[in-house]
Amino acid sequence: MVIFPIPVFNYPINHLISSTIFLFALFSTPHISLSLSNKPYFVPNLVLIGDAKFTNNSSSIQLTDPKNSSPSSGFVIQKKPIKILSSNSRPIRSISFSTDFTFSISPHNGDGLAFLLVSRKFMLKFSKQSFGVSKGSPFFAVEYDTFFDENLGDVNSNHVGIDVGSLVSVKTSNVSSLNLVLNSGMKLHSWIDYDSSSKQLEVRLSKFGLARPYNPLLVHPIDLGEMWRNGEVFVGLSSSSGNSKQTSNVYAWKFKTRSVPKWLHSHPVDPRVFSNVHGEEKGENKGWVCVLGFLSGLIMMIGFGALIAVVIMFLWAIFENSRETIVTIPAKCTVQPGDFKYQKINVVINDNSVDAKH
Repeated sequence: MVIFPIPVFNYPINHLISSTIFLFALFSTPHISLSLSNKPYFVPNLVLIGDAKFTNNSSSIQLTDPKNSSPSSGFVIQKKPIKILSSNSRPIRSISFSTDFTFSISPHNGDGLAFLLVSRKFMLKFSKQSFGVSKGSPFFAVEYDTFFDENLGDVNSNHVGIDVGSLVSVKTSNVSSLNLVLNSGMKLHSWIDYDSSSKQLEVRLSKFGLARPYNPLLVHPIDLGEMWRNGEVFVGLSSSSGNSKQTSNVYAWKFKTRSVPKWLHSHPVDPRVFSNVHGEEKGENKGWVCVLGFLSGLIMMIGFGALIAVVIMFLWAIFENSRETIVTIPAKCTVQPGDFKYQKINVVINDNSVDAKH
């Protein structure tokens, strides 16, 4: 009898099941294409789902196809999922991310465009409905909505909203406040930043070519780590035309994650271990601590007293020098008047020169 060895793979069964579901979703969803070459203006390893396709010599991605008679929907995602909770740090921390993309939406009343975080199950339930999401699929979205739907509580047909597991936005902001129109056909640039430490999401929007705005259009507190605690998520951009011929194009897209380095964290000291190790030393050094404490206090008191004495002497010297000095000025000398008299004096001059002539 010949016995063949059976290979055993040391691979977690849950990862194997998740990978199988993802591969099945990829090959069961229609119109899927992979970007084999890295595009300079896009994140690498993109997967196109639904009606999404590269256009203009692969320089842009068209998410919806106006030639379809039925509602068109397209989705572009990163092939590799991300973990909102970083397992490389202890304690486990939620990661932060930043993304920005350039897009345009044609002047029709479609659903617009959305930035999405979805689970692996989303691939199995991708539909032609709004942004491809369906009921029961957990998702997070920042929608650039161009269709006014009263049933969803839309403020108008030109707003940005945040959706958490539902197309009813938890918070919205009017794009008209920026003097912009989402479905004008003009290129727009948007930035989305999530900070895991403050658990805050910020959305910015401007006309393409302008600098990143300082003030965000929309700010919302949310804990994505709590929302996606149990798994990986896919990041992508989605669009659906609804009952219109609306087309949405993406010209550039970048996405990056960041987390606090491990060396910035320190583990707290266990007080029980510290007590067990140093308990005996504390008992032996207790007497010395008391003596040193008394001497230190005495030295400080003497020094403080000497300092006060020096200050008092200095102030006393200043006070003595500033006292008023009395200067005695002698009285002015006076001259007493006296009696004066005048006396006639006779002066006789001999004129010898006259006698000499004779």
